Amino acid sequence: MNYAEHTRELHGEGVHSEEPVIFMKPDSAVIQKGKPFFLPDYSKRVDYETELVVRISRLGKNISRRFASRYYDAVTLGIDFTARDLQQKAKEKGYPWLISKGFDGSAALGEFVPKEQFKDLQDLHFHLDIDGQTVQKGYTGDMLFQIDEIITYISQFMTLKIGDLLFTGTPVGVGPVSLDQHLEGYLEGQKLLDFYIR
Repeated sequence: MNYAEHTRELHGEGVHSEEPVIFMKPDSAVIQKGKPFFLPDYSKRVDYETELVVRISRLGKNISRRFASRYYDAVTLGIDFTARDLQQKAKEKGYPWLISKGFDGSAALGEFVPKEQFKDLQDLHFHLDIDGQTVQKGYTGDMLFQIDEIITYISQFMTLKIGDLLFTGTPVGVGPVSLDQHLEGYLEGQKLLDFYIR
């Protein structure tokens, strides 16, 4: 819920959190190096959510915003796969989203690039193509909570560790994936993400 248009897409008008909305994925959710994403048999609808991902490079707790940029060294694109039917069922009962967001393989990661490659991480364009067609576009300047704000917020409650990955939210345009689709993610025109749905 870090892009206003996506929040309206899923929740309608007038829904906006005054603080970042966070959840966690276990390390078993991560898939990298172009490995395929396997559709789980326990969900009838899995959605892609393309996001800028930041890699934490220093141990940190109670990080002030003015120093937050020192705590990450690289960025990439990732897909936060969401079992939408399981999420909806959990929300209706007031349960946590964990199963719908943290299942095996639910965090696809692209190739990391040093953050210094970009002048301003809050001025980046990214997009996702499926089978050669652009299905989702994002601009980091549209984030409701900037990267450094999120880091400051999270570090109040949880110690950030080297190698932690921060998915920063998805823009409008999420949708379902299906068998044999080819997903490619681009950050400022550079392809960082490339894998298939199996």
